[in-house]
Amino acid sequence: MRRGRRIAVDVGDARIGVASCDPDGVLATPVETVPGRDVPAAHRRLRQIVEEYEPIEVVVGLPRSLSGREGPAATKVRAFAREMAKGIAPVPVRLVDERMTTVTATQGLRASGVKSKKGRSVIDQAAAVIILQNALESERVSGNPPGEGVEAII
Repeated sequence: MRRGRRIAVDVGDARIGVASCDPDGVLATPVETVPGRDVPAAHRRLRQIVEEYEPIEVVVGLPRSLSGREGPAATKVRAFAREMAKGIAPVPVRLVDERMTTVTATQGLRASGVKSKKGRSVIDQAAAVIILQNALESERVSGNPPGEGVEAII
C-alpha cells in the first residue's frame, strides 16, 4: 500500500462530493460538497482542495450500470476527469467503479436519522467516502493503484 493522502470525487450534475483519507490510507472522511452546475467554478474549487490537501492521487467515481456498461453519465464523468487531470497535473487522476455508492450512502444516512432533503449534500460527501474506502481496499488487496489512470491531455 502506497503511503499518502488521497482525494475522492463523486461527480454529479448538481453537486460534487469530496472526501479525503489520512496519509496511511486507513480512514476516509468527508471534506465538502462542491456545487456542480458551474463546471469551471467546480474545477477551480477542486484545484484549491488538491493544493490544500496535497494528495498522491485523486480518485473519481465512474458511474456504470449494474451490468458494468457505461452510459451518458459515465461519458460526462470521463470528460470531467480528463479536464480535472489537466488542471491538477502532475497529481494523477484515476477512475474507479462507483456502482451502488450513492444508494449505500443514502441508506446509511437514513439509518442514522438524516432526512433526504437536508441530507442531499451530505449524501454526495458520503458517496465520495465510500468511493475512497473501496479504492483503498482495492489497493490493499491487489497491491496496485485502483481503477484506471486518466490522461491529462493538454
